[in-house]
Amino acid sequence: MEPEISNQSLLFLIVFVFIPLSLSYFYQLGLSKNILWSTIRGTIQLFAIGYLLTYLFDLRAAIGIPLMITIMITVATFHARLKGKELPHVFWYILFGLIVIEVGVLSMWLLFDMVEFTPSEVIPMSGMVIGNSMVAMGLALERMKNEFKENNGRLLAALSLGAKPKTASKLIVQKTLNAALIPNVDQLKTIGLVQLPGMMTGLILGGVEPAMAIKYQLVISLSIFSSVSLSAMFITLAMYRYFFNEQDQLLETEEAIRNQS
Repeated sequence: MEPEISNQSLLFLIVFVFIPLSLSYFYQLGLSKNILWSTIRGTIQLFAIGYLLTYLFDLRAAIGIPLMITIMITVATFHARLKGKELPHVFWYILFGLIVIEVGVLSMWLLFDMVEFTPSEVIPMSGMVIGNSMVAMGLALERMKNEFKENNGRLLAALSLGAKPKTASKLIVQKTLNAALIPNVDQLKTIGLVQLPGMMTGLILGGVEPAMAIKYQLVISLSIFSSVSLSAMFITLAMYRYFFNEQDQLLETEEAIRNQS
């Protein structure tokens, strides 16, 4: 017997929204509007994508898969670029990075028969890879901007002593990559012990043998781990140089960075 959740039961989920909403109000975090909007938007998007996937799963793989992956990469690019919109060409770097990573991961899956080229398998798994890569790029961009602001004096001193931007920025690049990768490293360490991964749990609940569910979970978990690492590394190494001008001088403000574009 399949579990059913009634529409009335879903209404009680408002309790889980009320908790962070109350904290935001009590501590004056200024997140109330974002919390409400994110909740409403997320709910609408989930129902919409549910109906869309029902349609896409009935299409031929050669049509449904490229269509949905294109939508996911486009939306992910627009969202991730918000973390570094002051930087020139950031949109195209993110778009290029997501495309290369998705194509590479999907090629590995198909080459070694890890998944079948069907919408019901490729689309959900690709969504996990693209989504986590998007978050990694956003975290890397935000952390990198903060590091350049906080280390302005140290960078100027290094440059004045003859250091090149690459050398002067080495510590910032290391800190940025470290901050972007730590969440996934910790998650991989505790997988199966602290948390039962969603994909594995879903497959088991759907009737798949636990051993097979674990294999699928390993495929997606390690794919995400690799994708996140590559995403953070790519966007950091691609964008740090835009904090300097052509004369290897440090651009001190975001406005200066914007003017360079």
